[in-house]
Order: sequence, then structure tokens, then C-alpha cells
Amino acid sequence: MLGNGSPDIYIKRRTPKISKVFDSYWRFAAKRQEAFFARIEGSGEPWSDDSIIQEYKFTNAYRASDRVSQYLIKNVIYKSHWEVNDLVLRVLLFKFFNKIETWQLLESQIGEISTRTFDVNRYSEVLSKAMAAKGAIYSAAYIMPSGSRKKYGKIKKHQFHLMLLESLLKSRFPERLQAQSKMSGAFKELISVESIGHFLAYQFVTDLNYSDLFDYSESEYVVPGPGALDGIRKCFVDIGEYSKADVIRMMFDEQEKHFKDRGHEFRSLWGRPLQLIDCQNIFCEVDKYSRVAHPDVAGISGRSRIKQKFKPKHEPLRVWYPPKWGINDKIKC
Repeated sequence: MLGNGSPDIYIKRRTPKISKVFDSYWRFAAKRQEAFFARIEGSGEPWSDDSIIQEYKFTNAYRASDRVSQYLIKNVIYKSHWEVNDLVLRVLLFKFFNKIETWQLLESQIGEISTRTFDVNRYSEVLSKAMAAKGAIYSAAYIMPSGSRKKYGKIKKHQFHLMLLESLLKSRFPERLQAQSKMSGAFKELISVESIGHFLAYQFVTDLNYSDLFDYSESEYVVPGPGALDGIRKCFVDIGEYSKADVIRMMFDEQEKHFKDRGHEFRSLWGRPLQLIDCQNIFCEVDKYSRVAHPDVAGISGRSRIKQKFKPKHEPLRVWYPPKWGINDKIKC
């Protein structure tokens, strides 16, 4: 097995019972990765022979291959060499808004984003002007909670997030994060931050871990998000004595077997297997995929449609990953 954590899940007596959507999990992962490589290698459209993947928008099988993650890795984390205060500021600022255009707007108006240039009022003025011009500064990918109105008064959400970043820098939060030797420890530091819940904390620690200033084991810890919970509900009739995190770990550990058993020749990320974060994300996408492939299987949310259609981009796709993964020299595109 690939995993090296929580082996006790395999001695639990009541194990998960799969549904018909379980097979679609592995099919989707293989077919979505095929589409990724087809585009990387310059194949003509359609990039997939799966009609659902052809028609609707899905994230990549590997989280780090997605457009926003690629921008974060290339332009936010590795654009220069950063000290830990600068790196944490840049990553959290980017992820609070999770929108490339917002980051680019700030850079165009302020210049290099770092602790040297960070000023709540100045940054807030730039973002307030964008909002006044009817511009969206937050991504719709997930909801960033606002601060308590009782505590902060009638301030805008972006002002709260800038003030929160300022307070984290003043409290030496980046150093406390870096002092953690395990992902679970860094996760606990993040959920102690006002307005950051379990799902966001796991996403943020994953993003920070792309940098060379953090080196947590990716196979140590996973937190299922709302979309993943929907996907898990659809893939299993019953998860037995397993927790939701146990189920994700099982998928991670047994991925080679399940791809092989179903006849899928899964093309890994140049030798890098799916990680826990990827298996978690695939559950989110299978929840969407099954709305078309298995409309009779209900999830938790009750959603029955996929909102976003796939709109192909024809410019060449250039990917680049954290150097510590050791795969960039294998990429030929």
C-alpha cells in the first residue's frame, strides 16, 4: 500500500460497501488525467472520449495541475525567494481571494506583494475601487467567511481579511506555522485563526506546503470538504466503521489496485501517484460527474445539475510543479 499513516483502519471489522458510483470514481480520475495529457501533448480536440468530460467543466485529477494552483505555485510562491513572513503573507492573501485577477490588480497598483509593502489601508483602497467598478474580487470556488460584525463593525469583507493578515503577522503566526513538524500541527494552527474552518485550513496548509519553507508529509493528514462528503455518500452504500477521512486514505492507499482491476491505465503525474488531497478532490468532482452518469444516486446537497460547461482554451498549456517533487525535468511540453 502507498500510505504510511492510520494503518489501524484496515483492522476495523465493518468495512465500506461500495455503490455503482465507486467504479465511476476511478473511471473519472483516469479519463480526466487522459484529457490533461492530451492537452499537454497538443492533441486535437476532443481531449477526452468521455462525453460528460467533453461537455462539462471539471478540475484536474491532480489539484496542483489546476489553473489557480499553477498560478499560485509559479507566481506567488516561487517567483522569488521569500522569508517565511513574506511567503505566508503572499499565500494567505492570494488564497483568501483565490482569484488570479485580484492578485494581478494588487500587483499592478502596489508592486511586489511582501511585508515591506503590505498596508491594510492601501490594499483596501485598491480593492474597494475595484468593487465600486462592479468588479468581483473573490472567487466563487468557495465562500470566505466574514469577521464578526459585533467585533469589527460595518467593515467590508476584504477589509476584515486584510486586518486579519496584519494581526497574524504581528502575532508571529508564520513562525509558529514553520515550527510545526507535521501537517496536523500546522492545520491546528490554522483552525485557531478567526473565520478559518476545517476545510479552508486543510486547503491552506496544502498550499503552503507547495513551498520549500514547509515540508510536511502529504500522506499524513486529510480533511474531507463538503463536496467530498457528497462524493463519498454517492460512492458507498455504507462506510462501515470507517471515518470519512479513512475512506479517502483507503482510496489513496489502494489506487493502483483499483485502477488495474477496472482496466484503467492511469497516467500518473510523471511518476507521482495521487495524494490524499487529490483523492479528496476527486470525490468532489465525482459528485458532479455522477449527477449526469448516475442521476438516480442522491448525495447530501441534493444538487442534480452541473452548472459549468467546458469551454476549451486553445493556448499551449505549460505546467510547473514544486521543485522538491522532482518532476519538472520530466515534463516535455
